[in-house]
Amino acid sequence: MPPAKRVKSSADSRPNAGPAGRPTVEDLEGESEFASLARQHWLKTPKQAAKVKAKTKTKVKVKNDVLKREIWDTLEKENFPLKSLLVLEGLQTLESYLWPGYGEDSSNYHVLLIVLIVNAKRRERLGTWDIFADRPADFSDLFRRALSMTLDSSLSWPIRTHILLFMIHAFQSLDCGIVRKECAPLVSISIWHSMSTEDKRDAILDLNPHLRKAWRASAKRYDAADDATKARLRFERSWLYTLVLDFLALLHVGSAKQEHVLYCERFVEFLTDLQSQLPTRRYVNTLLQDLHILPALTLSPIFNDEANGLMRELCALFSHYTHFSVDDQSGAQLNLNEAYDRHCAALAKLQRTALKHFKEKLTVLALSNYGSIDRRTELEGLLQPLTDEELGQLTAHLGLRTAYPESAKVPVDRRFLTEVLLSTFERRKTFQEVARDLSVLPTEEALFDIGLRRTDHFDGSRPLALPKLNLQYLSVGDFLWRALVLYRCESFYAIRQHIEDVVARLKPENRRAGATTFSGSSKMALPITKPAILEVVPPLVGDDKPSMVRAEVAIDLRKLSPHVRREWESLRPDDVLFLVTVDASKSKQATNGGAPPSEAEQLGLVSVRSAEIIQVLDDKGRAIRDAQAYFDGHSRSDSRKLQLRLDAVAFKADTEGKRNVYDGINLLVRRSGRENNFKPVLESIRDLTLSEVPLASWLHEVFLGYGDPAGATYKHLPNRVKKVNYRDTFLDWQHLIESMPGKIIEPSDDVSGSFGPPYVLETVEKQPEDTVSKPSKKRRRDAEPALIAEIETINVSTYKPPNNGPYPVDAPKLNKVRFTPTQIEAIVSGTQPGLTVIVGPPGTGKTDVATQIINNIYHNFPEQKTLLIAHSNQALNQLFAKIVALDIDERHLLRLGHGEEELETEASFSKHGRVESFLENRQRFLFEVNRLATSMGAPGAHGNSAETAGYFNSVYVAPAWAKFNDVVKAEDVGPEEIVKVFPFHAYFADAPQPLFPADADREATLEIANGCYRHISKIFSELADVLPFEILRRDKDKANYLLTNEARIIAMTSTHAAMKRGEIASLGFHYDNVIMEEAAQITEVENFIPLAMQKPKDGKSGLQRVVLCGDHYQNSPVIQGLAFRHYANLEQSLFSRLVRLGVPAINLDQQGRARPSISNLYRWRYPELTDLPHTQTEQEFLTANAGFKFDYQFINVPDYKGKGETEPTPHFIQNLGEAEYAVAIYQYMRLLGYPAAKISILATYAGQRALIKDVLAHRCAKNPVFGLPRIVTTVDKYQGEQNDYIILSLTRTTRVGYLRDMRRLTVALSRARLGLYILGRRDVFEACYELRDAFELLLQRPDKLALVTGELWPSQRPLLLLAEEEEAAAVAVVVPAAAVAVQGEAVMEGVEHIGQYVFEMTNTRMQQLREERGLGAEVPVEEEAAVAEIEEGYGGLAVGGDGEGEGEGEGEGEDAEGAVGGEGFEVEEDE
Repeated sequence: MPPAKRVKSSADSRPNAGPAGRPTVEDLEGESEFASLARQHWLKTPKQAAKVKAKTKTKVKVKNDVLKREIWDTLEKENFPLKSLLVLEGLQTLESYLWPGYGEDSSNYHVLLIVLIVNAKRRERLGTWDIFADRPADFSDLFRRALSMTLDSSLSWPIRTHILLFMIHAFQSLDCGIVRKECAPLVSISIWHSMSTEDKRDAILDLNPHLRKAWRASAKRYDAADDATKARLRFERSWLYTLVLDFLALLHVGSAKQEHVLYCERFVEFLTDLQSQLPTRRYVNTLLQDLHILPALTLSPIFNDEANGLMRELCALFSHYTHFSVDDQSGAQLNLNEAYDRHCAALAKLQRTALKHFKEKLTVLALSNYGSIDRRTELEGLLQPLTDEELGQLTAHLGLRTAYPESAKVPVDRRFLTEVLLSTFERRKTFQEVARDLSVLPTEEALFDIGLRRTDHFDGSRPLALPKLNLQYLSVGDFLWRALVLYRCESFYAIRQHIEDVVARLKPENRRAGATTFSGSSKMALPITKPAILEVVPPLVGDDKPSMVRAEVAIDLRKLSPHVRREWESLRPDDVLFLVTVDASKSKQATNGGAPPSEAEQLGLVSVRSAEIIQVLDDKGRAIRDAQAYFDGHSRSDSRKLQLRLDAVAFKADTEGKRNVYDGINLLVRRSGRENNFKPVLESIRDLTLSEVPLASWLHEVFLGYGDPAGATYKHLPNRVKKVNYRDTFLDWQHLIESMPGKIIEPSDDVSGSFGPPYVLETVEKQPEDTVSKPSKKRRRDAEPALIAEIETINVSTYKPPNNGPYPVDAPKLNKVRFTPTQIEAIVSGTQPGLTVIVGPPGTGKTDVATQIINNIYHNFPEQKTLLIAHSNQALNQLFAKIVALDIDERHLLRLGHGEEELETEASFSKHGRVESFLENRQRFLFEVNRLATSMGAPGAHGNSAETAGYFNSVYVAPAWAKFNDVVKAEDVGPEEIVKVFPFHAYFADAPQPLFPADADREATLEIANGCYRHISKIFSELADVLPFEILRRDKDKANYLLTNEARIIAMTSTHAAMKRGEIASLGFHYDNVIMEEAAQITEVENFIPLAMQKPKDGKSGLQRVVLCGDHYQNSPVIQGLAFRHYANLEQSLFSRLVRLGVPAINLDQQGRARPSISNLYRWRYPELTDLPHTQTEQEFLTANAGFKFDYQFINVPDYKGKGETEPTPHFIQNLGEAEYAVAIYQYMRLLGYPAAKISILATYAGQRALIKDVLAHRCAKNPVFGLPRIVTTVDKYQGEQNDYIILSLTRTTRVGYLRDMRRLTVALSRARLGLYILGRRDVFEACYELRDAFELLLQRPDKLALVTGELWPSQRPLLLLAEEEEAAAVAVVVPAAAVAVQGEAVMEGVEHIGQYVFEMTNTRMQQLREERGLGAEVPVEEEAAVAEIEEGYGGLAVGGDGEGEGEGEGEGEDAEGAVGGEGFEVEEDE
């Protein structure tokens, strides 16, 4: 473990920096108790760290009295506060002291401190288990001791809760080998030793021979073990049982304390986690049902205490998974009929037992139909005749446990036994029925539900009753149910925040009795009068709610500003609006007991109803279909009528409950379109949950997370394609050989030696040799999958590409990228059937790989369709632009969604654009038909339509060509005669001449003639495709035909796929391949939906290929709520989960984006990453950046005007000093001649982005010398983008914040090609353990900006000198980075210094401009203004960021409206 470094202290002037419970720089570097202790015992100064690195690794000696007295007692006295644990974590106590000093003789306090800090790390979503990977034996000892402590009754309940939380984290990390090794035996089949009776266990074992075999193997293992191993095995098989008994005893404590409740909540979370993953559930579920955990919970005092609502919610989730309809052994999901059959079989057993043993008293029970005895009330009444003793006998006859050890303290009385029977035999809703009853439109009850409200202030101290996205799922239905619940909660959470914010801005007041007025304003809401209910359409057959409720509201737009009015006038059909009742006289105040009212409830929010727009009418009742055209017109009105479709479910409930909700509605609230797509997405997920849409059989087990992780790759599938035409993938023979190292490349029999492309590769498989020993069917998870053959042999053949015509446009577009070996591996895998996972570090060309895969599939499998998915419109457009440049017919391309207008191509690829393109091409091709007819002397209007053109082809063209073929098929016909009989000379008169070269031989001449005919054939082929568009009349029909019949490559964003899934599937659309770009940035359910967008054929999915391109080391999906992001793991993508599961991934390993020196900054995240040769040979990479000594530099920015970071509104974090510094660097670069388009400014927070834009507007926007940079945005929004020069503001000065997530740092450091200048607070980031690799490199250079005077862009100064400097620094750390002098070097001491420097440069530049224009002393007004602007700026440097509205707002206080809750990298709207 590398020793930690002690960093210099720096007092932060910001008062109360950081929220409560968060350590600041002062806590980590000041004179606090723990900081002083760390400096004394384990934190090293830089010199000490260098000495330790030079020595061999030695074990750290831990002083037990220091652990006990200085750390443990301090923590225990304050009840283990989170802030203290985070301080210890930030001081690298685990990495540098506790773990290096751990051994078998370490004290219990040592173990407990490790447990506590591991929990703190997991709470912060930091990497944990890798710290222990270097000493697996010691970790095993540590884990065993922690297991023992979970059963240690001498420990307090808070400590046992912390240890239990450690176990929860362990069981959530089964992808880690050392953790899985310790956890697996605790949930193996051996735990069935603790079942109530052997007979019950034997009955279960007899049902499944596989179980019987596993049980015998477990017994053999025990019998063959020595005494010490037997003791360990006994502990493993009894650990869970003993832990559950302790839990049952705690449930029945007389007067439960809060610490007891907290432990019980964590324990139910632990059991739920075990039940929700098949590998842990397989044997645990049987034991837990045998122990009657749920009946014991339901009857316990803790469960029934009114204050413990969270406990009841957790138990409901535990019950859901305990009774989930899945086969525990096979993992097969039961459909509704199978689940009901299993339930009926249990009832039949009850009836038979009742009739056999209690015929007189239970005759009615035994003879009743199932429907009358599977409800609690009826069954309880039927069991009433039995005495207490008889009830116990019935329970025992049914094979149910009736006795517990005394330590469990479970009262086995009539009440308990009755609950056991009722719980066992009652009918429960399946997850499909639960999903069907979930409403996707919110009401105030759903929005302010106490369970959802608990997520508001989630800090990790207590669990939540939310399903988690795990490493593995019980079934596809289970995954979809979890996704539905979580996505619904997250959507409702965001809607509630939005409505609360809007109501707070409106400031409702109760000025006169019975009337609420609004003294404030919000651009997202309008006061309205009550809606008019126009129509209530009766329910459909089989439904109980109205099929539609139509209402109308009127809105007045007169008082709105133009840009806000335009937004309201842009409302479209199907947009969701919220009808809100606010009554200021009914404001809720805090009460004892219940949940505190929200801000909106305190302001008087009474009800919320959802509605969808049917149509928008003007003041005269005319429908407005084109909002833009109407807005631009002269006769537009100031009022609108919105016809709405109300939430029918809520309307029915309101009507039945006689609630007069709609008369009180006085506010209409909207959301921005980008945020308001929750309803169609939720409906898509719910429809999938209720359906039985299958996954492809080859992908099913890998998706769920069990089976062979490599089982879905092409090498393990039976339908592997043996022969593939790779066309232009390889540039030459040498490229082919280089691209396939370790393989035997052999020319096929019909060619000899090397030859040029195109190449057709055929795999020659060797038959595996017979083995004497019988191979084991059991596959070890850690074992590498066996390859088909040790050395693969590839046969290579070629062919002559056909001549497609004499015109230049007929020549195919060829790939020019010289792919690397790993890129070729990815292309080969993606072209084959199966699952391909491609990990693409920054600059490694994963988009080029994806486009080549698409190209190969398009040409090799012309009958197949490919679905192209990306996270953002920007990424999709980049990918689509590259596809358009390939040899793919444009008529087969289709781009769905609203991002198509941003696509920088000449043609339009949207549905409408493609239809228009077909019709435009129709005219062009019909003109060619007429020209051809004229050249052939064929009378008639052949070019009137595609239909007449088809007749012309069959009557004139095809016979003429047939006649030509008849003549030339004779071998004795020479080139001259072929030319003579060629029928289309006149038509090709405008082609490059001579059409037939004089020296061409017979074969060449024939090929030219065939190429000409191919050109003509394409005309008629295109017209044949146009024919349906002549017949179809409606635009919608044309667009749908295009999707289902014509398009072969269909591109859309993951959000569009989720929204339109039902609509697309209903058209009968079928596809064969899915390729996802940026797959690691897409949530898992949005990864899944594109795999299930077609109806199955014969009950099977037709999906053949899934290619996922992404990088799990860069940003994950953006999730708003901290609870959903961290606790429920909703930010998990399918891509990252498959990588964790060990699915073989192809890691692209050569980058060509950045200078090698800049790529070094993130190379530590990608150990195999190297640089492409051109980054070391091309001039732009070898030349220094003009005006800068270094090509990258970290610049320490101290407090500016006494301030570091500020937070004018919650989560809107700004740093004026860094904003000014960033703009000053930009101005300096522009003055040197750098193009503005080559510079981007990035910030880590949306507040800082807004502040930088303000400073730029103040300094640069109006001055033509500066202008604006290419973009100012957040790091999150810039993923997938790049620029030559990046200026990066890290913003934070009190703590690292969300940049501690290494994925964000990776994105931030990898955007620059040639220059990267990072502004930050050295003291904060240097001390961060997770970021040490990058900052050790960054801080080898001075932390004050080093400029070079006397240079203009582009520079001629070579970068070689700086490379030598780096080499010197790597050899001997003592050589300062500034030792290598550069002529004209100038060091900037701070913000004021560079400000003054740029000011003087600007004055000089202005003087030059005046002299160049011959203006002398007279300055034009415009230039005077520009100079005055600069003088004003750098004279005072007074752009502020303290108040609300200082950002990019469009009005006072509006800039932060809609800001995402939770700390950190806010979501922003596209510019």
